[in-house]
Amino acid sequence: MSPMLAQATYIATKIGEAFAILAIAWLLTTLLRQLLRRMSTRYDLAPAFALGLRRGLSTVIYITALLMFLNRVGISGSVVWTTLTGFVAVGAVAFFAAWSVLSNIFCAFLILTTRPFRLYDYIEVLENGDKPGLKGRVVDINFVYTTLQETHANGDDTVLQVPNSQFFQRTTRRWRHEPEWSRVVREQKTAESAEWQDAGGR
Repeated sequence: MSPMLAQATYIATKIGEAFAILAIAWLLTTLLRQLLRRMSTRYDLAPAFALGLRRGLSTVIYITALLMFLNRVGISGSVVWTTLTGFVAVGAVAFFAAWSVLSNIFCAFLILTTRPFRLYDYIEVLENGDKPGLKGRVVDINFVYTTLQETHANGDDTVLQVPNSQFFQRTTRRWRHEPEWSRVVREQKTAESAEWQDAGGR
């Protein structure tokens, strides 16, 4: 075998191994998602807890796969790890300087453990006493924000990203089922959609 052919074979093998690592990582995250879905159904886990666990484990899998991928294509994993830890150290200093971010992460942990509300609950964050505030359906909870989906009578759906710390500074009202205000808006949208369809069919 000629040296050029041997080198090409070696490079092709390394590239194949690198992409095989990424494929295995994708497969592991897919299996992890299915496993957590079954565990959530069987053991009645909170959707927010299962979502956070899946994101954390998926991040670990992809970081490990990335380091192995770079090692296979000829980039030293120790160099990458040293660079990564350096960035993490600098980021940690900046992170702890931003107390609002730290507060939101801690409040996210409290939300996931104390569960004042769950994914897909309808909530309202009261400003002062019983004064109306932000309200909508909880569609996502991450380490910084809780995302609420608002439904408007004009047919628009908007999202609100509320810092997690806000839920421990104000009163939160929760509905397990669709409340009256959301049902009224939904019925208005349905009626308007039916009117448009009737007008278009004439």
